[in-house]
Amino acid sequence: MVYKIRTGISWRDLPERYGPWQTLYTRFRRYALDGVFTRALQQIQAGADAVGDIDWLVQIDSTIVRAHQHAAATGRKGGTIGRTNRTITPLAGPEVD
Repeated sequence: MVYKIRTGISWRDLPERYGPWQTLYTRFRRYALDGVFTRALQQIQAGADAVGDIDWLVQIDSTIVRAHQHAAATGRKGGTIGRTNRTITPLAGPEVD
């Protein structure tokens, strides 16, 4: 699985030494659905954070953020005729133990 992710090759092109690609794909999918990779990442991050190896500064470059097509201007003069004002309330994020 690590070889596939590291190289980016397709499942069918995995070297024979790793066994049938279908077996690896099935195991990878099962691990992903069960949250094995998420839990492993959380444990690695927690350990690295405990010793100060992680800088949690996050930045978003606005050149890569894309708005949905419906977020564009209405195309009408006056802009918001017939629209209502809505308050957007952020949802609570997942809690990490």
